[in-house]
Amino acid sequence: MQEASRVILGLRAAGWSEKDINDFILYIETGDEQYKPKAVKEKE
Repeated sequence: MQEASRVILGLRAAGWSEKDINDFILYIETGDEQYKPKAVKEKE
């Protein structure tokens, strides 16, 4: 459980929203494509 907590805290620190974090965890656990993270285009 400690690893999961570190992942969540790291994603929060990276600016991810709670919904994005939850969807990512659901994607990891289920493999359901609807929860797969979308690419974010970086600003130049």
